[in-house]
Amino acid sequence: MEFVRLLLVVIHILGLSLIIGPFLFQVSRKAGFEPRLMQIGALVQLVSGLALVGVREANDLPVDNAKIGVKLVVTVLAVVTVFLAARKQRAAAAGQADPKSPLPFFHATGALAILNVLIAVLWT
Repeated sequence: MEFVRLLLVVIHILGLSLIIGPFLFQVSRKAGFEPRLMQIGALVQLVSGLALVGVREANDLPVDNAKIGVKLVVTVLAVVTVFLAARKQRAAAAGQADPKSPLPFFHATGALAILNVLIAVLWT
């Protein structure tokens, strides 16, 4: 079971890199974002995070429910904002919205991902 837990940790970190990597690469753009990798990363983070909690519970390892609850809320918000960014981006590409309309959602997704890292590391 330890192998499964460690594999989930690796998957969780890869999911994080799929959010933060594209965010940092595109953060200076004013329009024309590509949110697909961030969408995948956000979903990977959500699923692997829930699986990690399940594995810890199954192994009778301690779980800080308050911390996990806060991280879950932040992750769900990141999922919502990245999907809103993608929707706004499609509308902008079709000429139905301002090309800058995805910008707040894109930045919110990156900020929420970084916030989740800070919570994970600093909340002890």
